[in-house]
Amino acid sequence: MCGNEALAESAIIAGCDAYFGYPITPQNEVPAYMSRRMPEEGRVFVQSESELAAINMVFGASATGKRAMTSSSSPGISLMQEGISYLSGAELPAVVVNVMRGGPGLGNIAPSQADYFQATRGGGHGDYRTIVLGPSSVQELVDCMPLAFDLADQYRMTVMVLADGILGQMMEPVVLEKKKGRELPPKDWALTGAAGRKQNIVRSLWLPEGALEELNNKLLDKYKQVEKNEVLCEEYEVDDADIVVVAYGVAARIVRGAVSRAREEGIKAGWIRPITLWPFPTGQISRAADEFRIFLVVEMSNGQMVEDVRLAVTGKAPVLFYGRPGGGVPTVDEILDQIRQLTLRPKT
Repeated sequence: MCGNEALAESAIIAGCDAYFGYPITPQNEVPAYMSRRMPEEGRVFVQSESELAAINMVFGASATGKRAMTSSSSPGISLMQEGISYLSGAELPAVVVNVMRGGPGLGNIAPSQADYFQATRGGGHGDYRTIVLGPSSVQELVDCMPLAFDLADQYRMTVMVLADGILGQMMEPVVLEKKKGRELPPKDWALTGAAGRKQNIVRSLWLPEGALEELNNKLLDKYKQVEKNEVLCEEYEVDDADIVVVAYGVAARIVRGAVSRAREEGIKAGWIRPITLWPFPTGQISRAADEFRIFLVVEMSNGQMVEDVRLAVTGKAPVLFYGRPGGGVPTVDEILDQIRQLTLRPKT
């Protein structure tokens, strides 16, 4: 299956009750697939009049305790930022898929990783975070969807799945199966009718003095729990590596090939692949920096995740960058050449 259709089917298997979305390339296969499959399952599909409408429909469905999601691509995700902030302020679970394209502006429809800042820093107004997953294969994209819904429900947060135009369009073999999910708390906060119980109020407006500060501190405690418990990261050949390449998503697939070829040439290279982009695997990268190494960050952008790597390394080792912005995709040969050049760099 292509990535977009695979993630849509996986969301259905994971119990998605309602999908709301608006067309934009390169994620159009998601709403097209959902428009057929959700009615077959007796669930809700709405093609909204805009991305703003879609994210607010997600808010409404989530407030009733249903599993709701939307998907879009970079400019469309920008339009959803206010709604994501409202979801965060109201502590409502939601799943948002961003199949990234080149920017800024309308940019182009080529794959990109330039929405990293937007995704991992919240993107909208106020003190809030979103959990961000960065899959690198169609199968991992499939596996991310049930995890995204479980994380959203467990922490009452927005979870963003950060894909790109390659991953959305790429066709790979996948295994689609319903797996046992997490033990989740009851949704006793949901708007399900107040007969026989105290009414629930879902809101993100807190006007009494100190009330909003109290909410933000509550959210902060929750985010600390996420950082403690939910970091996902993959490492390869790091123990003896002189050069550690850090990349996520599709870029990590290309890095993997470059590192394998570097090893064949006798270059001690390894790679670290963050799977959760927030919470970021700061600890894993910091431990790798305890031994003297050179870090090379590869992104399909002009450099965004590289800032998190530098923060994790805390000056213990040099951190260099190689990127291709605006829809450019690095090749194995380009990255291998960067690795070779680093072997010539004097140790200081």
